[in-house]
Amino acid sequence: MSAITSANLANAIVKLVAVDILNPLVGELIMGNLVNRDFEAVLATAGDTVNVPIPPSMVANDLIEGGTVQTQNPNLGNAAIVLDKHKEATFTIPDVTKVIGHPQLLTAYMKPAIIAIVEAVEKDLLKKWSYLDANTPVGAAGTGLTEVTLDAAETALFKAKVPRSEDKYLVVSAEEYATLRQIARFSEVDKYGSGDAIITGKVGKLKDFSIFRSQYVDKTGTSPVNTHNLAFAKDAIALATRRLPKPLPGTGAIAEYSEMGNFGVRITMSYEPNTLAQQFTVDILYGAGILRNTHGIQVNS
Repeated sequence: MSAITSANLANAIVKLVAVDILNPLVGELIMGNLVNRDFEAVLATAGDTVNVPIPPSMVANDLIEGGTVQTQNPNLGNAAIVLDKHKEATFTIPDVTKVIGHPQLLTAYMKPAIIAIVEAVEKDLLKKWSYLDANTPVGAAGTGLTEVTLDAAETALFKAKVPRSEDKYLVVSAEEYATLRQIARFSEVDKYGSGDAIITGKVGKLKDFSIFRSQYVDKTGTSPVNTHNLAFAKDAIALATRRLPKPLPGTGAIAEYSEMGNFGVRITMSYEPNTLAQQFTVDILYGAGILRNTHGIQVNS
């Protein structure tokens, strides 16, 4: 049996943090859980480019009796996503050994760091609205969302040949979510809806869109303010993440990776002499970009 030393205790603490951090982090994501996530357990640095593959298009040919098939040579496309975002959230723990005996302390320290990382990722993904320009935007600035607007967005994605098997999502602001909850045809059982919007507050699904709300939906302009809600299928936007290198051994810092479901962060623990405390840094290297432009549409309000 190995003796307990400060070295293996330090490694145990970082491993404990790595195991506990990702479940709540991924659970807090909205856009991050809906878009195409591309992850590989390879090292990268800020500024590197990741090529996310895009399936090629093919055509159906008429086969004449006695004839031969027409061989197609499709090229696998790709979207170049630059890993240009390196976000971190750092905090200190005065007596880190207490974390071992009281794991709830870890949650108290970790939650603000998790929320900070989630906010950064969500904001960057929601700012991709301006790049979704293959389909003509629907809705108008300063005007609440209506059934007609949602219908127009769904029709546009259908005409753009988004496969019926693909789930479609609509991410809206808090104000527009409230507007959708008050559309009688969807919220009241005696019209057509389930009544869930009144009972639980959850809109659920409208016009083939699963509806989500986010505090980070991008807004521009002043009079009127334009709220840039997004309607899309998974392959419209890609989120690419890669591993950051671990610190060199013997430099006084210990790092572990926390990875799950094509998403990952690095956790680093080091000593902070100015505060006589252990410093923890949660950081992530990622990039976001458009994968299939035709699979998304701006829904303004």
